[in-house]
Amino acid sequence: MFRGKLSAVAILAIAASALLAGCSSTPDDDRSARQSPNRIYAEARDELAAGQFDRAISLFERLEGRAAGTPLAQQAQLERAYAQWKANDQASALATIDRFMKLHPASPALDYALYLKGIVNFNDNLGIFGFIAQQDLAERDQKAAKESFEAFKELVTRFPDSRYTPDARARMTYIVNSLAQYEVHVARYYYSRGAYVAAINRAQAALADYREVPALEEALFILVRSYDALGMAQLRDDTKRVLEKNYPKSDYLTRGFRTNQPWWKFW
Repeated sequence: MFRGKLSAVAILAIAASALLAGCSSTPDDDRSARQSPNRIYAEARDELAAGQFDRAISLFERLEGRAAGTPLAQQAQLERAYAQWKANDQASALATIDRFMKLHPASPALDYALYLKGIVNFNDNLGIFGFIAQQDLAERDQKAAKESFEAFKELVTRFPDSRYTPDARARMTYIVNSLAQYEVHVARYYYSRGAYVAAINRAQAALADYREVPALEEALFILVRSYDALGMAQLRDDTKRVLEKNYPKSDYLTRGFRTNQPWWKFW
């Protein structure tokens, strides 16, 4: 009698386990389990092209497991990072890229990984394609700009012949211009509020840290105005001569500060 009850319990347990196992799988899981890695990759690419980024991310993750140890798994990891970026999940995209570079330091796709890392940071805080309310890139957080620059710099240094290097060089120039313009923007802010010593310090920082960038013309002009406001005639005149020598056709000398039209709308 006692043994019969145990058998009944065992049967119920087995039935419950089977029921739970059946509930734990989904039609998508079953279908993917039957698909080859190449078919999963093709489907993930289709979802990505259709803008179904969450679905594409899920498929690329599944492909990484199915094709582990193969070039296709590496490709899936990079494309997952791209999909995460397109889904506006920059943090996850950067984490995926960093993991890829750690796991595959000798990968033939390392140049693309560096390029993608630069692009993710470039678009994250720089907002290159989103000119919202005429907000100048230089007025925004510069941390992402510097991280973007470092990724592009590593790409250019390590892979000078990469197909991504020419664009990376152009973006590096853009970022340097932006960082210099940031210093000048702050200097202009201080000047407009009568904090002339602070304006001088930021303008001098731009002149000391950067070379041959458009923002330096305004940095010199801010110095001229700030020295004049402080009654420092000698420094004012010396700086004005430097401005006239380096920018003989400078509009600042005749028109003063320019409008708020961003200088960087050339991309």
